[in-house]
Amino acid sequence: MTVYQMDVKCVGFLWVSSDQTDSRIISDLSNLAVLQEEVYVEQPEGFVDSRFPNHVYILDKALYGLKQAPRAWYEKLTDYLLGVGYKKGTIDPTLFLKRLGKDLIIVQIYVDDIIFASTKPEMCQEFENTMKSQFKMSMMGELTFFLGLQVRQRPDGIFINQAKYVQDLLQRFDFGGSNSAATPLPRNFQLTADTSGKPVDQKTYRAIIGSLLYLTASRPDIVFSTGVCARFQCDPRDSHLSAVKRILRYLKGTPDFGLWYPKDSGFELIAYTDSDHAGCKLNRKSTSGACQFLGDKLVSWSSRKQNCVSLSTAEAEYVAAACCCSQVLWMKTQLADFGYTMHRIPIYCDSKSVIQITANPVQHSRTKHIDIRYHFIKDHVEKGNIELYFVESDYQLADLFTKPFDEKRHFFLLSKCGSSLRLLVTLDQNSRKTLSRRTSSGGGRVHVLNLQVRGLTLPLSVSESSRTRFANLVKLTVQDLF
Repeated sequence: MTVYQMDVKCVGFLWVSSDQTDSRIISDLSNLAVLQEEVYVEQPEGFVDSRFPNHVYILDKALYGLKQAPRAWYEKLTDYLLGVGYKKGTIDPTLFLKRLGKDLIIVQIYVDDIIFASTKPEMCQEFENTMKSQFKMSMMGELTFFLGLQVRQRPDGIFINQAKYVQDLLQRFDFGGSNSAATPLPRNFQLTADTSGKPVDQKTYRAIIGSLLYLTASRPDIVFSTGVCARFQCDPRDSHLSAVKRILRYLKGTPDFGLWYPKDSGFELIAYTDSDHAGCKLNRKSTSGACQFLGDKLVSWSSRKQNCVSLSTAEAEYVAAACCCSQVLWMKTQLADFGYTMHRIPIYCDSKSVIQITANPVQHSRTKHIDIRYHFIKDHVEKGNIELYFVESDYQLADLFTKPFDEKRHFFLLSKCGSSLRLLVTLDQNSRKTLSRRTSSGGGRVHVLNLQVRGLTLPLSVSESSRTRFANLVKLTVQDLF
């Protein structure tokens, strides 16, 4: 399935002269939607009617740039799509679907940008022709860039990253010549209010945080560290800025990291949930971390500070599991729009106490104080919508979203995310150096390589017969590595 992109030809800031003979009049208003509100505008400079210089215009249609314009355009487009057989998504009102037998076309709207894909290429062509006949549209071809995301569609899957955005970010804040860091934050790193520290410029600090938050759309490996630093935007100190700079240095070493979605892989919805107990030193609140997979494809993740103080590790894990359950149920409804019905969706946590609490119908005295909104997870366990499973802490993938780790553990968690987090690089002869060759005990040749990738040194040992398996281990495609 190939994803395509269309763009609405925005007419721009239109001013229509009351003089119908005025050569500056713009008559093609087909993309403008009718306004439901009463809006007045002054006569623009150069277009003032000499007969009524003090009059104002009342708008019949939404001008591009008007705050009512996006909604008016959405309503116009929605009415048209519903009229030609499309159905609106249950969860996402900007998602439209149409079925033709076993085939399906999916249309996603974002203001004046439209992306669409279908299991049948003819349905994509039909949609393009239909839209062009009704509106002024530009066909952009295969999707390669959308809302800052770089999209690389390949026969074996789709790779999404923000490498260009990372480079622009480093250049903007003058980090082009800095050394790279192995991880976003050091192991067991803690940030405090640091009231005795040197204050830093709030504008710069907030600008970096905002840029990093935008980057988390394709970089789950910096979600936790960015969220921790974002807690100090009101009064940032030098220690907080140093932590943010470390994240930038980590990005300098890994600008090409992104999300890899392989074709024809599994489509089972599973989730991992975890929590750190009282990890925030400011108010002793815990951080909930969760990630959801479709097969081995990472599709959703979160790292959020809980809005209550947990009295125990079990309570913190229970609150995190309830939040993860909410996201899983949301995704279940979303997948139902695509024709996928799922029951007993597994959620993995590393707390047996949480599993016992959800399975026990009796309210224990130690859990009575927990807010009732978090107990809804019990109801969904009883109904069979979800099912909790225990996973060892060493294999708890949601750990990535609750605390910082050393380099070994950090990249171990990334590798355990299946083939989702992947580094795609193109290696030339200068960046691939064979340091030595020796014979293994099995008689095969072993290549010992010192791989230089964006400032990171990766010592590699790989046999001639296991290049494919090794390439998958370090998240490099065989085509790019050899």
